[in-house]
Amino acid sequence: MSKKKFSLVISFLVFLVIMCYGTLNFGSNTLAQMPVIGNSTAENSLPLPDLFARVQKSVVQVTDKDNSNELGSRLGSGFVYDKEGHVITNYHVVVPTSNNELQVSFLDGNVYSADLVGFDQFADLAVIKVKNISSDKLTPLPLANSSSLRVGETVVAIGNPFGLSGSMTVGIVSGLGRLLPSNENEDSSGLGSSFSIPNIIQTDAAINPGNSGGPLINTQGKVIGVNTAIFSNTGVYSGVGFAIPSNSINKVVTSLIQTGSYRHPYIGIIGLSLSPELSKQIGLTQTKGFLITGITKGSPAQKYDLHAGSITTSYNGRDVNVGGDIILKIDNREVTKIDDILSYLESQKQVGDKVHLTVLRNNSIKELDLVLGDRPAQNKIDSSLNDLPNNLPPQGDNNYPKNLYDECVSVAGKSLCDFLFKK
Repeated sequence: MSKKKFSLVISFLVFLVIMCYGTLNFGSNTLAQMPVIGNSTAENSLPLPDLFARVQKSVVQVTDKDNSNELGSRLGSGFVYDKEGHVITNYHVVVPTSNNELQVSFLDGNVYSADLVGFDQFADLAVIKVKNISSDKLTPLPLANSSSLRVGETVVAIGNPFGLSGSMTVGIVSGLGRLLPSNENEDSSGLGSSFSIPNIIQTDAAINPGNSGGPLINTQGKVIGVNTAIFSNTGVYSGVGFAIPSNSINKVVTSLIQTGSYRHPYIGIIGLSLSPELSKQIGLTQTKGFLITGITKGSPAQKYDLHAGSITTSYNGRDVNVGGDIILKIDNREVTKIDDILSYLESQKQVGDKVHLTVLRNNSIKELDLVLGDRPAQNKIDSSLNDLPNNLPPQGDNNYPKNLYDECVSVAGKSLCDFLFKK
């Protein structure tokens, strides 16, 4: 072998050694620098076993013994809110009847009777109060600020899935700002609630029947939400669960304890979120906003002269009224869909507050002020809409079944809804 060739071989071998060393070293650095799954305050995070140990005494099983129900008890979860014995759970876990007997079971096996203090079917929240228990046996869970949540943060669901007490599952925040149909009772016509719960947290932490009402917590042991529903065709975990955010809990629960109810700010409009397809079909150049197709009688919308559509056309296989006002902004915040209006009202406004609406009417911009009313009971809303030729749900452009049970099945799955509706 010539000296030149030998030098080339040596150089090539040296290059290989350097590359292999560099690759190995780069690999070790990559592994060392991989981020820990968690949230922005990971330095305050607890190891999962320590986290469970901290909160386990605060999470309870809620049993609603309905003597009129041949299938027996309704089962869910809840958590201790304060030293007075108040426990937060879902409305659909403790739907009030004349035969309710509420029991609260702690992880140590102690069982106490409880009274229903207040409920809000629109938010699917309820507060019960444990009887004959000393404050030293109560460990409240603190509420976190859910507005600071980010997609990807680690969360933990604790509850009683299928009656298995003290169960813990781990996941992440997989979505924020979801809209979820509320769980109001059916009325005599078979219609359920036509309102939705805004700002819902989506998680992939396993949530199953029996988890309802239990806390969704961060890695510091603070409540960021109340587990309320799952998206599934079978009624069991399929990777998509929903929780009511802690900021909504904080706002509603205070009123439930003080007055037994919560007053939701209300405009009284029905309509559709504009899309390019709908705008093109009805001859509009505006492609964003909320098109008003109907107005509830006696509502603030009627009082302050918002206009509903009066021209009937077909869209997505159903008749709708077009030609009404299109809400472009609320208090100078852009509106692209009904979620924007609901989220703003629920998080920032109260009954009696004034809002400023920017609407498009007959191709002209109108500026209107409106004082928010108190959302009425569902049966009053339904009766006021009977005269409308197109009875559409206020959430916007979603197709909701007429029967609340069917609506539940479409959102949460048959098994869970059989459990909730005592079928």
